[in-house]
Amino acid sequence: MSLRLSVYKTSWPLEFPVRITGRVFHESEALTVEVSDGENTGRGEALGVYYLNDNYPNMHEQIEAVRSHIESGISIEEVQDLLPPCGARNALDCALWDLETKRSGKSIWELTGVDPAPTKTLFTIGIEDTPEGMAQKAKGAREFPVLKVKLDNIEPVERMTAIRAARPDAVLVVDANQGFDIDLLNAILPDFEHLDIKMIEQPLPRGMDSELADYSSPIALCADESCLSLSELQATLAIYDMVNIKLDKAGGLTEGLEIARQTRAAGKRVMVGNMAGTSLSMCPAYVVAQFCDFIDLDGPLSLKSDYLDGMKYSESLMMPPRGFWGRIQH
Repeated sequence: MSLRLSVYKTSWPLEFPVRITGRVFHESEALTVEVSDGENTGRGEALGVYYLNDNYPNMHEQIEAVRSHIESGISIEEVQDLLPPCGARNALDCALWDLETKRSGKSIWELTGVDPAPTKTLFTIGIEDTPEGMAQKAKGAREFPVLKVKLDNIEPVERMTAIRAARPDAVLVVDANQGFDIDLLNAILPDFEHLDIKMIEQPLPRGMDSELADYSSPIALCADESCLSLSELQATLAIYDMVNIKLDKAGGLTEGLEIARQTRAAGKRVMVGNMAGTSLSMCPAYVVAQFCDFIDLDGPLSLKSDYLDGMKYSESLMMPPRGFWGRIQH
């Protein structure tokens, strides 16, 4: 069956700048893909992967290069070979999942075989100029029992000490975004263990993972940038305790689910993350979240606005919207 393809850009300003290692974000620029069979339309969104130069112009070009293949009629399975893991494939893959729920009248849960459950997200604390500023942000997020704290190599222990004092009740995890080296990791681990930090995400730069081979850490270590897609999963599982799945890296819900299943089968833990997208990004990631120990799907909370009929948040509880994407409501 032939399809009609629409591709366009949306821009979503952030409520406040988000600072991570080496970068500050002021807005989310998204690629939106729509596929229609004439009666039903499916939608998907991608933010791309900034550190791979996977941005809107490149994603748009990738989709346009295969427009004829898409519009001649393409299955979800065929998409996996049509494009590599990237934001463009993510948007297309998720749009086709959305379309299939509407065509079939089945929910995303029926189609994927995933059992849904109430889901809570953590809340992200970006890097501020001072430990006190970060502690204030943490104190202002008391409705979130789990906080993910962005850090670089500047005062990591001082920042986490201030946050722990402000939120003695919180489960704390750290995201270094490749900002540490092995010497700094060795130096801070005793303090982080004392502060009851539960996990450190991507402590070392991608490509330096061999330094963690046979490494003994009292705190779980999670791969993010070091595991972009399914092709890198087995090497990652040999080193890390956990994998952070982002659909923009994996190239869609299809591969994201396979990474989650294989990671669980290997006895390792799973996290799902986001690139600060709208509810259109969160809905398919919510499906992957059903496998996860840590759920980082607070993207819409950092935006000045979101789709009016999108994901709703009651404190940390995520409430999937009706009729928005994938027949995802419980």
